Amino acid sequence: MGRRCGATPFMVLLASFSTLLHRYTGQEDLVLGIPVSGRGPVETEKLIGVFINTLPFRIDLSGDSTFIDLLQRTRETCVGAYAHQDLPFEKIVEHMKPARDPGRSPLFQAMLNVKNLPDTPYDGTDLLIEEIELPTRVALFDLTLELVKNGETFAGSLIYNKDIFDESTVLRMTGHFRTLLEGAVANPEESLSRLPLLTPAERRRLLVEWNDTRTDYPKDACIHHLFEAQAERTPDAVAVVSEDRRLTYRELNARANQLAHYLRRRGVGPDVLVGICMERSLEMVVGLLGILKAGGAYVPLDPTYPKERLEFMLRDANPAVLLTQSALQQKVPLEAAEIVKLDADWAAGPVEGKAVGSPLTNPAAVNLAYVIFTSGSTGSPKGVQVAHRSVVNFLTSMKQILGVTEQDVFSAIATISFDISVLEIFLPLSIGAKLVLLNRDTATDGPLLCGAIDKFNPTVIQATPSTWQLLLEAGWKNKKTMALCGGESLPQELLAGLLECAGRAWNLYGPTETTIHSTCCASLNYDGPISIGRPIANTRIYLLDSHLQPVPIGVTGELYIGGDGLARGYLNRPRLTQERFVPDCFRAASGARMYRTGDLARYRPDGNIEFLGRIDHQVKIRGFRIELGEIESTLGQHHSIRHAAVVAREDAPGDKRLVAYVVPRPGATAFAAGELRRFLQQKLPDYMIPAVFIALDAMPLAPAGKGDRHALPAPDRARPQLEKSYATPRTPIEEALAGIWTRVLGLDEIG
Repeated sequence: MGRRCGATPFMVLLASFSTLLHRYTGQEDLVLGIPVSGRGPVETEKLIGVFINTLPFRIDLSGDSTFIDLLQRTRETCVGAYAHQDLPFEKIVEHMKPARDPGRSPLFQAMLNVKNLPDTPYDGTDLLIEEIELPTRVALFDLTLELVKNGETFAGSLIYNKDIFDESTVLRMTGHFRTLLEGAVANPEESLSRLPLLTPAERRRLLVEWNDTRTDYPKDACIHHLFEAQAERTPDAVAVVSEDRRLTYRELNARANQLAHYLRRRGVGPDVLVGICMERSLEMVVGLLGILKAGGAYVPLDPTYPKERLEFMLRDANPAVLLTQSALQQKVPLEAAEIVKLDADWAAGPVEGKAVGSPLTNPAAVNLAYVIFTSGSTGSPKGVQVAHRSVVNFLTSMKQILGVTEQDVFSAIATISFDISVLEIFLPLSIGAKLVLLNRDTATDGPLLCGAIDKFNPTVIQATPSTWQLLLEAGWKNKKTMALCGGESLPQELLAGLLECAGRAWNLYGPTETTIHSTCCASLNYDGPISIGRPIANTRIYLLDSHLQPVPIGVTGELYIGGDGLARGYLNRPRLTQERFVPDCFRAASGARMYRTGDLARYRPDGNIEFLGRIDHQVKIRGFRIELGEIESTLGQHHSIRHAAVVAREDAPGDKRLVAYVVPRPGATAFAAGELRRFLQQKLPDYMIPAVFIALDAMPLAPAGKGDRHALPAPDRARPQLEKSYATPRTPIEEALAGIWTRVLGLDEIG
């Protein structure tokens, strides 16, 4: 192969090693260090001494070319570099002026060293010289591949930085290098992304063995069927509690049936959407079950959302009926669908007078159960359509994994606009457990939440890390409680607190598009990075590179999810659905799909998955998934803003917040953070309002001309955004209070 391109064995090895690093890192522009003898002039051949110089070779791997094309480019790179091999490396560094890091080599962190030594020791007139292998104790670079030509073969070793790699990773890497070389020689016309990297055994482990999650569940059942079966088994058991009110399973079933009959008369049936804008209450649970029993799918509308956002969601969903409460009617646009106030209309008779038996509806498991709106990158939220079968699979799997029974008590903390509420509400109602609803004020106040939990004594609590932090800071502790943590990344410090205060802690992961949680891990310790575990029942996880090829164990890839939990797609967004829900190329079944999460993760050797962050600009704050692009797009609608960038910063551990950077339009009036905040509050929910606004003359740019988010400045502790002038504390009590808030908020001045 090398001869065909006029390439030396070294050039073939350099192209192969570059391809390996490219496949491991995803980088298309690599710089490798190559040592050269420095004995170009004939006069230096017989001199004793060290003339070695190091050349940085820049390898272009863009465009997913074939290996033979890469080899030709590598040959040109080598020829060009060797023409300047006498230029000292120090001079190159001096000219380039790279950012220096005492712990890393400048310009490159990986080296290829191919030694071409004579087969017999050098025999001089008076000297006998031979090579003596010395043990390597210090890795000069992150990774060095050393190869020695031995006849027609090469022997070699990988020298690695133990702070970055472990032995098992490097051993796997050597196997992948060999597999890659064999594939390149066998098929040099193959594209770099398609060259084999994994051994057959590794590929089977990643794609088949670790995805063998097939489990039986009632595939033809709907969510309300699980509840109805439980109501038959334990009719007099308490189903749901809200403050001082409660309903048994018989009472809840009867009321839900009455509402279902009422909704059926108003045209609600399979795949018909019904809005529900209600505070957490017994009526809300009746509303959810009534919609499902009528065959419809519920669309939760959070009453705290701005009116403009609610109007968009209603226009997009176009529900046939909207369930609400009298106190919330002013939040609902007047032109909305037929409005039913469950508190007032129930007492007035139209609903209460309906039959208490189950309606004769026939929704199928493939029909929709709910449509939940999540943040959208284009400036508008998008509705995720989830069918009954996906939820039933999830509930059945969580019952088995968690080991919950009818003796358990679940607390419901999340708003129904957040999909983790599906677990809180329907898992207990499907197994005969008790559901305790906590109102919004209680759920967002640490001491109040702690008091409510002590009062009702739930055995299972699901919350986001932000809510768990509130509880722990309020002094909560109960070793009989199972703590479920999901919605955003679980910090190690918080896990340590949960393991100390709760009986058991679970870390749960999953996007709305794959039905609540797709993986789970029983956290037994917090030593090292926290795992999101393995897939739940009938769920497949793939970690893939940008060309949809599985990445090796320990290598970062984008997380794709397949299986029975996949949503139908996005409401009224066929193009976006096609972009995010792609064909499952690892399944032979017709129509099999997988969801592209945009999350980065890697496999551990034991098959558990480690979450590493986002591939794009989507973040989670207090458990809410936020598309930063939506905030940026909304900011751009303000008449004074020319450019906007929003990032999630964690300048203090555990304090993740949104920071907005804005460039005013020429001639705009003085920058006013308060005005921008009020503008956003009319269009976005509270959790999407940046905590800090910073004015810039221009956005920082990367060398390629793109915006450089990493160069955005940290917020100033001096609070330049105050709308009123700073007033110093006047009394000792004010000084003490200001000092407390200065420490809590991390600011220099509190007036």
